[in-house]
Amino acid sequence: MIWDSILGLFSTDMGIDLGTATTLVYVQGKGIVLNEPSVVAVKKGTNHVLLDGQAVGFEAKAMLGKTPGSIQAIRPMKDGVIADFEITEAMLRYFISKVHKRTWGYKPRVVIAVPSGITTVEKRAVRNSAERAGARRVYLIEEPRAAGIGVGLPVEEPTASMVCDIGGGTTEVAILSLGDIVTSTSIRVAGDEMDEAITNHMKRTYNLLIGEQTAERIKIEIGSAYPLEKELTMEVRGRDLIAGLPRRAIVNSEEIREAVKEPVDAIVQAVKLTLEQTEPELAADLVTNGMVLCGGGSLLRGIDKVIAEETGLPVRIADDPVAAVARGTGLFLERLDFWKRYLEGEDESA
Repeated sequence: MIWDSILGLFSTDMGIDLGTATTLVYVQGKGIVLNEPSVVAVKKGTNHVLLDGQAVGFEAKAMLGKTPGSIQAIRPMKDGVIADFEITEAMLRYFISKVHKRTWGYKPRVVIAVPSGITTVEKRAVRNSAERAGARRVYLIEEPRAAGIGVGLPVEEPTASMVCDIGGGTTEVAILSLGDIVTSTSIRVAGDEMDEAITNHMKRTYNLLIGEQTAERIKIEIGSAYPLEKELTMEVRGRDLIAGLPRRAIVNSEEIREAVKEPVDAIVQAVKLTLEQTEPELAADLVTNGMVLCGGGSLLRGIDKVIAEETGLPVRIADDPVAAVARGTGLFLERLDFWKRYLEGEDESA
């Protein structure tokens, strides 16, 4: 314990939203101090990170789809869980050292948000990666609980608080009461599936092959889940599947809305399934309390209106929805003594 206290003097405890698309880090007293893509560039065929870890985050994402044969840009997280253990470890080490602004002597306590539906083996992989990356203690918190705390819902009170976190790899829907999750649904359909649907639409409709960064840009610039007052258009450039030459096409928001309909419908069904499993008294609370959307996927135009129409509940998008889970992990860490009974760390002493 004495050694632990000494290490604590030199380390900054942090909450981490280890997302499929983006990693955010929250530090007590400072808020969100890091928000970078969960992408790492490595030498092809190896796990050697380029430039001693500098090709991580924004630098690595800029390389997606544009690397020469000797370099590969990898997203080590898939569907909210670790797909590549070594690369995830290298990414975490880089982000933790970047927050500390030094490469020695840091041994922080870390709270990491994980999808509520992951397995024990997947949880162990997250914990081991963080420990090997330099954390002295690792605690896991379910993403919907972190989101509820992060958006300021009264999760500790005996009333229903409902949150829907639409990330890159997973959508987490949960109803919370008295500090715990009463019922939840976790599906591996979220922003990445929307991007994939857009990519497939461009292939089928225009015989145009586009990269994942272009698909994401289409989603952000003209994507929607609900009819817009003024429909949008966008020029898209890619490679012609027949001629093999660069080409452009003009697409509009109506066709993109139709393209992402399937993943949006899956998210709506996850919300409905969660509501169907809710106790009557808690369901009654939701008529007034409604639900809060967060995560990057909640920024898709009109998704709140679609969910509100399908459920009949009030739906709002959180302020700064992308940072909600990371903020929740930080607030959880700040009140570690209070939340101790909910910890999923192997060592639950604070």
